[in-house]
Amino acid sequence: MDKMRAHVYISGRVHGVFFRAYTRDAARRAGVVGWVRNIRDGRVEAVFEGDAESVRHVMEWCHQGSPLSRVDNVEVLEEPYTGEFSSFVITH
Repeated sequence: MDKMRAHVYISGRVHGVFFRAYTRDAARRAGVVGWVRNIRDGRVEAVFEGDAESVRHVMEWCHQGSPLSRVDNVEVLEEPYTGEFSSFVITH
């Protein structure tokens, strides 16, 4: 299977609505590794790595978000796959 890495920025009402925890859970269910964090400008930033189909699935989930969130925009930057992660974590 093809491997993929995506660096993603999600904007909208995504802080204080458990967006990071739901993202972690969605990534883990899909077998995707990487990290997610809040950034000071109000967006959520994440890096997803794994099988291309699984990464795309998690990116699609980001457009929906957690039950209390409102996603206005998802910016995706594809980057070279590195294989540097062994799990998916919430970071600061």
